[in-house]
Amino acid sequence: AVVSTQSTGTKEGNGMIKVNGVPIDLLEPSALRYKVLEPILLLGKKRFEGVDIRIRVRGGGATARVYAIRQAISKSLVAYYQKFVDETSKKEIKDILLNYDKSMLVADPRRCEPKKFGGPGARAKYQKSYR
Repeated sequence: AVVSTQSTGTKEGNGMIKVNGVPIDLLEPSALRYKVLEPILLLGKKRFEGVDIRIRVRGGGATARVYAIRQAISKSLVAYYQKFVDETSKKEIKDILLNYDKSMLVADPRRCEPKKFGGPGARAKYQKSYR
């Protein structure tokens, strides 16, 4: 699995979401833009109105970055609601996101297994011949 890392800054504001300094509406590739907007479409713009989210993402390919961004948006909103709003609305948001897709809040722990000796890859072994 390709790994893309993200860090997020969330603060009180007017509903601005930026990724690497670019507004979320101008995110490339445009084919995957809906994937990034999923948390906003699921929860409604009203919940994002008082929050500014700045995301820095690096590494990985286009798809891995998009999934990292949508996870960052979801996690940061849940954290913001826990810290600054109340526990019931945080639980409500968390339940909506988890019912839709678990990967919105939980990272995928799978990583590439290292290659071993005696074969071309991690598990495959070189072909054996007796003559």
